[in-house]
Amino acid sequence: MSEVKHSVTLQADLCKGCTHCIKRCPTEAIRVRDGKAVIRSERCIDCGECIRQCPYQAKRAMYDKLEKFKDYKYKIALPAPALYGQFDKVEDIDYIISGLYRCGFDEVFEVARAAELVSEYTRQYMHRKDLPKPVISSACPVVVRLISVRFPSLIDNVLPILPPVELAARMAKHNALKKHPELTEDDICALFISPCPAKVSYAKTPIGTEKSAIDGVLAINEMYFHLVSEMNKLSNPNIASESGLIGISWAGTGGESSALMNDHYLAADGIENVIHVLDEIEKENFVGLEFVELNACNGGCVGGTLNVENPYIAKARLQSLRRYLPVSLNHIPQMEPGDALPTDVLWDTEVSYTPVTRLATNRAEAMKKMAQIQEIRESLCDLDCGSCGAPTCQALAEDIVKGEASPDDCIIRLRQKLHSGSETENKET
Repeated sequence: MSEVKHSVTLQADLCKGCTHCIKRCPTEAIRVRDGKAVIRSERCIDCGECIRQCPYQAKRAMYDKLEKFKDYKYKIALPAPALYGQFDKVEDIDYIISGLYRCGFDEVFEVARAAELVSEYTRQYMHRKDLPKPVISSACPVVVRLISVRFPSLIDNVLPILPPVELAARMAKHNALKKHPELTEDDICALFISPCPAKVSYAKTPIGTEKSAIDGVLAINEMYFHLVSEMNKLSNPNIASESGLIGISWAGTGGESSALMNDHYLAADGIENVIHVLDEIEKENFVGLEFVELNACNGGCVGGTLNVENPYIAKARLQSLRRYLPVSLNHIPQMEPGDALPTDVLWDTEVSYTPVTRLATNRAEAMKKMAQIQEIRESLCDLDCGSCGAPTCQALAEDIVKGEASPDDCIIRLRQKLHSGSETENKET
């Protein structure tokens, strides 16, 4: 996997050097050094957990502004299904899509449409006899990156199908060129309206493909206000939505897995629960499980940090919107069980292990450092308080061996050292 271009950033002038972020980061990617948090790029998976936890709003997600794309001749909006749950008293998705047209987009291609196709392609893929089970969804880029840095033995279990947002961008551009032969590829931009920072990172450093068809990522919480203003001007929106219940359901936990028409699945959300499930899969503690849907955000995509609405309220609104929708409006060509999937919906590059925890390339040297870490670890206070700037005593021991920290960074140990020195001084006098 190439070097990731991250969307989660630190605004140093707002950082107070507290321990909220370092204690909750799932990959121990954050340290506090010289009174400020530092994000280690190689470990960060852009889950946005530090954004949620920071009481000073020092962690932020970088995303694109709509004005950046004003010179393109043809702008395509790719609304995430989670967008539909952000608006109060909206009973028809057509209002939201019509509002996007009024915001200046030339076309709106719902990501929910592509999600329905991915659901059908996944059902077809699950007929294969040679699959490592359970198959793990690849829709959430945080989960895939987490597996690549912490659970390398599960990489082969990850579903090698492009996520709905990527498929939607490719289909939208193809359709635009077909409808408007006067346009070139350089005239068109596909802009995803995202609920989370991980999708921003995905567009810049895609997973499973060399180059993403997504040209920019806009934040739901910024587009929301433009949309509300334009939607308030609508009385009779055009019939524009082309997605059904299955596609809209992808916004919340369980939407993807329930569409597989298979009872042997597990759906979990929240980064801590995701890690727990992956641990259990690695230990082979799930018997008969065929498919696992994992979402880093609580509640699924409706829980992303770039949303406006509370995830539980948004999910309730989506349930109301789905009430009169058909099951699905998008279908793949007829295929027989066992038929190979089209190559244009599959990954064209593999996801590989990212050895961020490697101590040395030489095995003997790595073993020596492991022994040093253990020795230092046993000399520490075992409180995991975070006062040293590392999330745990184990992490501090690793930092010391790597030359990135000092034993005196441990406040308890330093206090004991000073106290011992003071007693010796008193005895001498």
